[in-house]
Amino acid sequence: MKIKLLLLGFLSIVYCSCKNEKAVRFADYSSWQTYAGTKEGNRYSSNEQINLNNVSKLKVAWTYSTNDRDTGNHSQNQCNPIVVNGILYGTSPKLKLFALNAATGVQKWLFDPAKGDTTNNGDPMAYYKVSRGVIYWQNNNGGEKRIFYSVGAKTFAIDAETGKPVKIFGKKGYIDLTKDLGRDTKSFVAGTTPGVVYKDLLIVGTRVAESADAAPGHIRAYDARNGKLRWIFHTIPHPGEKGYETWKDTAAWKKFGGANSWAGMALDEKRGIVFIPTGSIGGDFYGGFRKGKNLFGNSLLALDAATGKLKWHFQVVHHDLWDRDLAANPNLVTITHNGKQIDAVAQITKHGYIFMFDRTNGKPIFRIIEKQVPGMALPGEEPWPTQPIPTLPEPFARQMFNPEDVTNISPETHKDMLQKYNQVKNRLMFTPPSKAGGWIFPGFDGGGEWGGAAVDPESKIMYVNSSELPWAQVMINVPKVTNDQSLKGMGQVIYNKNCLACHGPELKGNGTSYPSLVNIGKKYKEEQLSRIIASGRNMMPSFKQISAADKKALLAFLLKLPDAKATKVIAKEPTGSRIASTKLEKNMVDEVPYAMAGYNRFLDKDGYPGIKPPWGTLNAVDLTSGKLLWKVPLGEYPELTKRGIPATGTENYGGPLVTKGGLVFIAATKDEKIRAFDKKTGKVLWQTKLPAAGYATPATYSIDGKQYVVIACGGGKIGSKSGDQYVCFGLGK
Repeated sequence: MKIKLLLLGFLSIVYCSCKNEKAVRFADYSSWQTYAGTKEGNRYSSNEQINLNNVSKLKVAWTYSTNDRDTGNHSQNQCNPIVVNGILYGTSPKLKLFALNAATGVQKWLFDPAKGDTTNNGDPMAYYKVSRGVIYWQNNNGGEKRIFYSVGAKTFAIDAETGKPVKIFGKKGYIDLTKDLGRDTKSFVAGTTPGVVYKDLLIVGTRVAESADAAPGHIRAYDARNGKLRWIFHTIPHPGEKGYETWKDTAAWKKFGGANSWAGMALDEKRGIVFIPTGSIGGDFYGGFRKGKNLFGNSLLALDAATGKLKWHFQVVHHDLWDRDLAANPNLVTITHNGKQIDAVAQITKHGYIFMFDRTNGKPIFRIIEKQVPGMALPGEEPWPTQPIPTLPEPFARQMFNPEDVTNISPETHKDMLQKYNQVKNRLMFTPPSKAGGWIFPGFDGGGEWGGAAVDPESKIMYVNSSELPWAQVMINVPKVTNDQSLKGMGQVIYNKNCLACHGPELKGNGTSYPSLVNIGKKYKEEQLSRIIASGRNMMPSFKQISAADKKALLAFLLKLPDAKATKVIAKEPTGSRIASTKLEKNMVDEVPYAMAGYNRFLDKDGYPGIKPPWGTLNAVDLTSGKLLWKVPLGEYPELTKRGIPATGTENYGGPLVTKGGLVFIAATKDEKIRAFDKKTGKVLWQTKLPAAGYATPATYSIDGKQYVVIACGGGKIGSKSGDQYVCFGLGK
């Protein structure tokens, strides 16, 4: 009898062990409690009520709006909402935080960060920043339930039950991300994409400026209860830290910024490892003053989540000169490779690659080659001679833009665009920036972008969308103004240092993302433009580091103001935001002799990409074999479809989600639709029009046995109208 009981106990242990192992590998991801669905970052749901057989019956279950979009069609909403205990938490275009009944869309509470805030003098434009999501935290005994989210440089702790700030957290409810950086900075700092919570630690990254005077991009962890700094990882290493020896300039840690994590993180909670992608060192396109590999820019970091200590890293781009930030959170997946089960981390990139590593030690799953790349560069520049290229997985975006790839949408358009194509001389990826110009393909916005990838943990298949639009990178000398000592003349110097790369040497901009500043005075009053410069707007960062005197000169140049009137304009600014100055201030930006002549998408006269389709794609990649399984166009231009042109795909922003029900849901497209694809074949099974483009990642969840899919419809990019609605879908009766 005793032997029988021991045997039963042993079998019970084996069963429980197997059951627990299965639970770890195939967890019940039926909720959507974190940004990207899970802390592993996989945008996967085990819900299968909505499936291949009934997805065509999806109907609108509810809509919700805070009615705060910008009527000028400049606001955006990129939020991937979360759902906890039947309550949906999300943000609006003006970054109001709300809680809804997730089954009905009825508002429970609303928090407005601008209400009662005197730091920005009640200016709502100060809150035209981007929020891609929020974080939920609950302490071990369940007594405290908080939502963490960022509004510009402030990260708030909000009571999840009441919508009120938690006064014991930080400075009466928020922490200031411009603090705790190890040095003072006047440059732009903001939270955009949520970090992660590990036990009682809130781990965050930041968005910083792209210029040479960018703030440090250090990774920080705060106590989730009181907001006190618990640890900091210096992404530009300090003396004595790993990576410091790779910098030729031993004072780099004092001077340079960037290497920031703005795209999100992934957490291996069991091992206590947080995986963090970083961006480039500021200034983006000329690195003659930052020689070396530039660690830890453009790197995937594996940090001990409890202490911030570096476990391993891999730099995806050395000495970045092409704005190749790691623009999406990593994905954690378990695969079988060479007969062994490996817990891996996969990182997508703007240039269409997937880098995969053993997440415990950083060893590549597939071989990565250091490939020789072109070396001819601008005077003073020292490009790195090689760049890492993974042999597998196969790229999910095209890698070359050759003459035969120029659009043939019509003979006239082909001739015109081929002529323009030939004006840009360099075609090879990683060709250093030059005055002759080079093609950035995939473009500055990807390839893969902040919408990220979805991974099915059962099939080990990754689903990732891609824009396939070339951008031209042409460098020019930073224009010098030496003779004109008027405010307008000095203002042109300020413009050349801070604004030229986006708006161009002639102020003409490039599309809605980089609007023309010609005759800007007809659109904005002097006071409005002054506030936009100080606070930023949408994706434009704040330029509060520009002194009062320098901004006075910039306004005189932009608005063509006489000196006396410009002085009156600056005098109207609140004194708290002014920095006394009597001359043009010098900083790192002054060391940059070259600038890019604008972010130039290669578009024809009708606004279509100047490359043969597809212009946007959805891709399925087997992470076990590394093979690209299928690629289909994502989006269409209805007017071209009417002409008999097959679906071309469109430029896209926002990511996919994949479900156990056999579906991939994604909006992201310029045609303002959300679609459901068969995850095995890439066939479109359902699509419907949204009130505005869904440049965000959808979420899915189940309440009382009913599955819902919700998307934020913010629009506002690439010429799309702005919106402020969330639209939720469910199966009709």
